Amino acid sequence: MQTITTQSEWIKRANRILPAGGFGNFEPDIIIREGKGSRVWDEDGREYVDYLIGSGPMLLGHSHPEVLETILETLPKGQTFFANNALGVELAEIICDAMACGEQLRYVTSGGEADMYAMRLARAFTCRDKIVKFEGGYHGMSAEAQMSLAPERGANFPQPVPDSAGIPQTVADDMLIAPFNDADYLRSLLAEFDGQIAGLIVEPLQRIIPPETGFLQAIREECDRYGIVLIFDEIVTGFRLAYGGAQELYGVAPDLCTLGKVIGGGFPLAAIAGRKDIMAHFDKNRVGTVGWLMQLGTLSGNPIAAAAGLKSLEILRRDGAYETIRQHGKTVMSHIHDTLGPTGIHYQIVGDPTLFEIVFAETAPKNYREVQGGNGQQAAVWNSVLRDQGVFKSPGKTYPSLVLSKNDLDTTKEAMVKAAKAVAETM
Repeated sequence: MQTITTQSEWIKRANRILPAGGFGNFEPDIIIREGKGSRVWDEDGREYVDYLIGSGPMLLGHSHPEVLETILETLPKGQTFFANNALGVELAEIICDAMACGEQLRYVTSGGEADMYAMRLARAFTCRDKIVKFEGGYHGMSAEAQMSLAPERGANFPQPVPDSAGIPQTVADDMLIAPFNDADYLRSLLAEFDGQIAGLIVEPLQRIIPPETGFLQAIREECDRYGIVLIFDEIVTGFRLAYGGAQELYGVAPDLCTLGKVIGGGFPLAAIAGRKDIMAHFDKNRVGTVGWLMQLGTLSGNPIAAAAGLKSLEILRRDGAYETIRQHGKTVMSHIHDTLGPTGIHYQIVGDPTLFEIVFAETAPKNYREVQGGNGQQAAVWNSVLRDQGVFKSPGKTYPSLVLSKNDLDTTKEAMVKAAKAVAETM
């Protein structure tokens, strides 16, 4: 086989065999060769400070030596069994201890799968059909989740807009869409559909948008009022915003939560955790044939992923871990202010120090439509220059990690100086 040495050759090869030239995740114009600690390298050997970190799971950085040691100890004992294993049981105990809503847990492989089952659980438990989600909320790739995730046109609430071809109209009929951070609208919506709504699914911090004071509490109160299962999608926020996730940070406990990313230590692992009476619908002996929710997966609770997750959570429990992650985020935020502030450009840093992004706008956005109202051209310039200067990140999120060094942060600031200058030239 011909030796491929350059990134451009790999990109050509990908374009021949992969639809749109990629895996459907990140932009296909870069091929990552390796990652170590806070850095990644592309196939041309270019080095980057990594603020993408695998879209969130590599909170400890790439190839953390303690995680690698644990994986190498576990691998010779077998890769997967399609049966219970002690590592998976232990990890489930630790996760449930950490999460306020966690009484029982069921594993799956991906976050989107976890969200799909959580919505199905809500329907099984309530014997109702409708699901409420917030416009712009990301809950995976199921048909329900692909309603008003990233609509290019606004629709009157609560009408859903499908984001994908191939979704039947019948799915839309049972989805209700609400604007994030609008408790008054939510109250009127739930009252209008009283007795019809099975569950409400929400990212407690929606992509990068924080909940306004009292918003999550209002959701909790209204779900209790109407007997609706409240689902926190903590795929991103779980073990990132705090060890106990958004539930700990914001002081609101859902009925169910979904988890992924960090809990697998870089391996495919996700879970649904929640109240025992709702989770009972995974147990045919407890709820009978009619109430039983069938769920299985070849790699669910995989022992290698569980081992990596156990070690990752152990490291995060150590003194100072979350203080360090937050301080890294605050330092990057301060660099943004230092570089963009003097330019006169309108910008907002939106999110939490553990997960945030710049929106080029005059006022801080509180929902999806206001984020979309930011200056997309300026955002594109900012991100493009950062990439050129060796800072690797998503176009819509900045993920600090535990292992960022002073050198990484200095490199980031130097890149931001050039990015701010380039953005200023667009004014």
